Amino acid sequence: MVLLLVTGIGAVTAVTVKLGCVAAARDAALAAARGDEVSGGAGVDVAGDTVTATVRRSLRVTVLTCTATAAREPGAP
Repeated sequence: MVLLLVTGIGAVTAVTVKLGCVAAARDAALAAARGDEVSGGAGVDVAGDTVTATVRRSLRVTVLTCTATAAREPGAP
């Protein structure tokens, strides 16, 4: 019973961290596409008209990597 509870709590924690990671990557990609400064430890790669942001979050047993892509805004620096 305790093992089931610990596994369930671990799964909920992993999903919560993953959702936060995806949101951070999306926000970083959109900010970079507008030409704004990107904070929060996101790695940004600009290739032509495409901006890709990568965010890594670590859990106790693994590292989650989330990537989001956005088109550059017209007139963005």
